[in-house]
Amino acid sequence: MKSCSTSTKLERKAIEKNRRLHMKGMCFKLASLVPSHHPKEVLSQPDQVDLAAAYIKKLEVKIEELKEKRDFMKSINGISKNVKGGMMIGLGSPAVEVRDLGYTLEVVLISGLDRKFMTCDVISVLEEEGVDVVTANFSFTADKVIHIIHSQVTNSRVGFESERVYQKLKDLVN
Repeated sequence: MKSCSTSTKLERKAIEKNRRLHMKGMCFKLASLVPSHHPKEVLSQPDQVDLAAAYIKKLEVKIEELKEKRDFMKSINGISKNVKGGMMIGLGSPAVEVRDLGYTLEVVLISGLDRKFMTCDVISVLEEEGVDVVTANFSFTADKVIHIIHSQVTNSRVGFESERVYQKLKDLVN
Protein backbone atom coordinates (compact mmCIF):
# COMPACT_ATOMS: atom_id res chain seq x y z
CA MET A 1 0.00 0.00 0.00
CA LYS A 2 2.93 2.31 0.66
CA SER A 3 4.27 1.88 -2.87
CA CYS A 4 0.97 3.08 -4.31
CA SER A 5 0.95 6.28 -2.25
CA THR A 6 4.64 6.86 -3.00
CA SER A 7 4.06 6.63 -6.74
CA THR A 8 1.11 9.06 -6.61
CA LYS A 9 3.24 11.48 -4.58
CA LEU A 10 5.97 11.27 -7.23
CA GLU A 11 3.40 11.83 -9.98
CA ARG A 12 2.02 14.89 -8.17
CA LYS A 13 5.53 16.25 -7.68
CA ALA A 14 6.32 15.73 -11.36
CA ILE A 15 3.03 17.38 -12.39
CA GLU A 16 3.69 20.33 -10.06
CA LYS A 17 7.25 20.68 -11.35
CA ASN A 18 5.98 20.71 -14.97
CA ARG A 19 3.34 23.30 -14.05
CA ARG A 20 5.96 25.56 -12.43
CA LEU A 21 8.27 25.20 -15.43
CA HIS A 22 5.38 25.98 -17.79
CA MET A 23 4.40 29.07 -15.75
CA LYS A 24 8.04 30.22 -15.66
CA GLY A 25 8.25 29.89 -19.44
CA MET A 26 5.00 31.79 -19.92
CA CYS A 27 6.19 34.59 -17.59
CA PHE A 28 9.47 34.81 -19.51
CA LYS A 29 7.56 34.99 -22.81
CA LEU A 30 5.28 37.72 -21.40
CA ALA A 31 8.27 39.72 -20.13
CA SER A 32 9.93 39.46 -23.53
CA LEU A 33 6.86 41.03 -25.21
CA VAL A 34 6.84 44.10 -22.95
CA PRO A 35 9.32 46.85 -23.89
CA SER A 36 11.70 47.51 -21.04
CA HIS A 37 13.23 50.88 -20.21
CA HIS A 38 15.98 49.25 -18.13
CA PRO A 39 17.01 46.04 -19.92
CA LYS A 40 19.82 45.30 -17.44
CA GLU A 41 17.51 45.59 -14.45
CA VAL A 42 16.31 42.20 -13.21
CA LEU A 43 12.70 42.19 -12.02
CA SER A 44 10.91 39.56 -10.01
CA GLN A 45 8.11 37.65 -11.71
CA PRO A 46 5.34 39.56 -9.87
CA ASP A 47 6.98 42.84 -10.92
CA GLN A 48 7.20 41.61 -14.52
CA VAL A 49 3.51 40.69 -14.47
CA ASP A 50 2.63 44.12 -13.00
CA LEU A 51 4.71 45.82 -15.68
CA ALA A 52 2.96 43.79 -18.39
CA ALA A 53 -0.48 44.65 -16.97
CA ALA A 54 0.38 48.37 -16.89
CA TYR A 55 1.67 48.17 -20.46
CA ILE A 56 -1.52 46.45 -21.63
CA LYS A 57 -3.66 49.14 -19.96
CA LYS A 58 -1.55 51.84 -21.61
CA LEU A 59 -2.10 50.16 -24.99
CA GLU A 60 -5.86 49.99 -24.35
CA VAL A 61 -5.95 53.75 -23.70
CA LYS A 62 -3.92 54.38 -26.86
CA ILE A 63 -6.30 52.19 -28.88
CA GLU A 64 -9.29 54.15 -27.60
CA GLU A 65 -7.60 57.46 -28.48
CA LEU A 66 -6.83 56.19 -31.98
CA LYS A 67 -10.42 54.95 -32.42
CA GLU A 68 -11.72 58.38 -31.41
CA LYS A 69 -9.32 60.06 -33.84
CA ARG A 70 -10.40 57.65 -36.61
CA ASP A 71 -14.08 58.33 -35.92
CA PHE A 72 -13.41 62.08 -35.91
CA MET A 73 -11.61 61.83 -39.25
CA LYS A 74 -14.47 59.77 -40.68
CA SER A 75 -16.96 62.37 -39.47
CA ILE A 76 -14.93 65.17 -41.06
CA ASN A 77 -14.91 63.29 -44.36
CA GLY A 78 -18.61 62.58 -43.96
CA ILE A 79 -19.54 66.21 -43.27
CA SER A 80 -19.27 67.12 -46.92
CA LYS A 81 -21.10 63.95 -48.03
CA ASN A 82 -23.98 63.58 -45.61
CA VAL A 83 -25.35 66.30 -43.37
CA LYS A 84 -28.35 65.81 -41.11
CA GLY A 85 -29.88 68.51 -38.96
CA GLY A 86 -27.76 71.29 -40.40
CA MET A 87 -27.16 73.46 -43.41
CA MET A 88 -24.16 72.86 -45.61
CA ILE A 89 -22.71 74.52 -48.64
CA GLY A 90 -20.55 72.96 -51.28
CA LEU A 91 -18.72 69.70 -51.31
CA GLY A 92 -15.40 71.41 -51.77
CA SER A 93 -13.54 73.87 -49.66
CA PRO A 94 -14.61 76.08 -47.95
CA ALA A 95 -17.65 74.46 -46.36
CA VAL A 96 -19.97 75.85 -43.69
CA GLU A 97 -22.32 73.92 -41.46
CA VAL A 98 -24.59 75.52 -38.88
CA ARG A 99 -26.49 73.31 -36.44
CA ASP A 100 -29.25 74.96 -34.45
CA LEU A 101 -29.64 72.95 -31.25
CA GLY A 102 -32.18 75.12 -29.49
CA TYR A 103 -30.29 77.55 -27.29
CA THR A 104 -26.94 76.36 -28.57
CA LEU A 105 -25.42 76.78 -31.99
CA GLU A 106 -22.63 74.70 -33.48
CA VAL A 107 -20.68 76.03 -36.42
CA VAL A 108 -18.27 73.88 -38.43
CA LEU A 109 -16.09 75.59 -41.03
CA ILE A 110 -13.82 73.58 -43.29
CA SER A 111 -11.40 75.41 -45.53
CA GLY A 112 -8.18 74.84 -47.37
CA LEU A 113 -4.84 75.88 -45.97
CA ASP A 114 -5.14 79.05 -48.04
CA ARG A 115 -8.19 80.13 -46.01
CA LYS A 116 -9.46 83.56 -46.85
CA PHE A 117 -11.25 84.42 -43.61
CA MET A 118 -10.21 85.10 -40.05
CA THR A 119 -11.67 83.27 -37.07
CA CYS A 120 -12.26 86.59 -35.32
CA ASP A 121 -14.50 87.64 -38.25
CA VAL A 122 -16.58 84.50 -37.78
CA ILE A 123 -16.91 85.21 -34.05
CA SER A 124 -17.94 88.80 -34.84
CA VAL A 125 -20.73 87.55 -37.11
CA LEU A 126 -21.98 85.25 -34.38
CA GLU A 127 -21.90 88.00 -31.76
CA GLU A 128 -23.79 90.39 -34.09
CA GLU A 129 -26.57 87.82 -34.23
CA GLY A 130 -26.87 87.59 -30.44
CA VAL A 131 -24.75 84.50 -29.90
CA ASP A 132 -21.97 84.15 -27.30
CA VAL A 133 -19.06 81.92 -28.29
CA VAL A 134 -18.38 79.29 -25.64
CA THR A 135 -15.53 77.39 -27.32
CA ALA A 136 -13.65 77.76 -30.59
CA ASN A 137 -11.24 75.08 -31.76
CA PHE A 138 -9.40 74.38 -34.96
CA SER A 139 -7.28 71.58 -36.29
CA PHE A 140 -5.33 70.75 -39.42
CA THR A 141 -5.83 67.56 -41.40
CA ALA A 142 -3.94 66.96 -44.63
CA ASP A 143 -4.86 70.02 -46.72
CA LYS A 144 -7.81 71.29 -44.66
CA VAL A 145 -8.36 73.52 -41.66
CA ILE A 146 -11.36 72.59 -39.54
CA HIS A 147 -12.93 75.15 -37.20
CA ILE A 148 -15.55 74.04 -34.69
CA ILE A 149 -17.29 76.78 -32.75
CA HIS A 150 -19.77 76.07 -29.97
CA SER A 151 -21.91 78.99 -28.92
CA GLN A 152 -24.96 79.85 -26.92
CA VAL A 153 -27.90 82.00 -28.01
CA THR A 154 -28.05 84.87 -25.51
CA ASN A 155 -30.49 87.14 -27.26
CA SER A 156 -33.79 85.40 -26.60
CA ARG A 157 -35.63 87.40 -29.20
CA VAL A 158 -38.50 85.56 -30.78
CA GLY A 159 -37.49 83.78 -33.93
CA PHE A 160 -33.70 83.53 -33.71
CA GLU A 161 -32.73 82.67 -37.25
CA SER A 162 -29.89 80.26 -37.73
CA GLU A 163 -30.54 80.60 -41.45
CA ARG A 164 -29.40 84.23 -41.31
CA VAL A 165 -26.23 83.24 -39.41
CA TYR A 166 -25.61 80.55 -42.01
CA GLN A 167 -26.04 83.02 -44.87
CA LYS A 168 -23.68 85.59 -43.30
CA LEU A 169 -21.02 82.94 -42.68
CA LYS A 170 -21.42 81.63 -46.20
CA ASP A 171 -20.86 85.15 -47.55
CA LEU A 172 -17.86 85.63 -45.26
CA VAL A 173 -15.99 82.45 -46.26
CA ASN A 174 -16.75 82.79 -49.95
